[in-house]
Amino acid sequence: MPPAIYDGWYDTPRGRWVEEREYRLLADSLGPEKGDSILDIGCGTGRFTRRLANGTGAQVTGVDVNAEWLAYARSRDAFSRYLLADAMALPFEDRSFTHVCSVTALCFTPNWRKAVAEALRVARERFAIGLLNRHSLLWLTKGRQKKSAYQGADWITEAELADSVKELPVCGLEFRTAICLPSGSWVARFVEDVLPPCLKPGSFLLMSGKIREHGSEVAPS
Repeated sequence: MPPAIYDGWYDTPRGRWVEEREYRLLADSLGPEKGDSILDIGCGTGRFTRRLANGTGAQVTGVDVNAEWLAYARSRDAFSRYLLADAMALPFEDRSFTHVCSVTALCFTPNWRKAVAEALRVARERFAIGLLNRHSLLWLTKGRQKKSAYQGADWITEAELADSVKELPVCGLEFRTAICLPSGSWVARFVEDVLPPCLKPGSFLLMSGKIREHGSEVAPS
């Protein structure tokens, strides 16, 4: 898909709603401040990269394996840095960034667990990793189809995501979801607003938390 077409979907009524719900979870989970450094892994067209840069004043770096999409991202964003990089072998030292995030990108890598571990390796304070939720209506309607926009993606449960980081230096884990009804209709928006936070049926599954200091004990999640 050409990057302009993908990015343009977010300018549709449904796309704007999806973007706002996902971005709000992301920004609230990271709590970035001006001067922080953020790494956006699998940034694609830079949609969330530039929103983070414009909305927080942080210094944001986007990485992706698609050079064409990175070129598009650079053409739309004069403030962020964009680099060609593999999510499973990031070219950065440990704890290089204040915060690290990713929006439904790591589930398209050959090994999402390794990609998550890499993301946490380069984070210094907080992380927010968004993946596709197997316990969602979107998985039931489209995720199981052999031919769809989600072909090749791993759909992941909260339990699997928690298990993937149990040996890593993290604490304060939180799991939240967004986009329970993917239609974007008024019914979908109403459900999104009134659904109890203890339920997590949204197609966008976000894991967030803190990076433990070296030598500190494991804090309860």
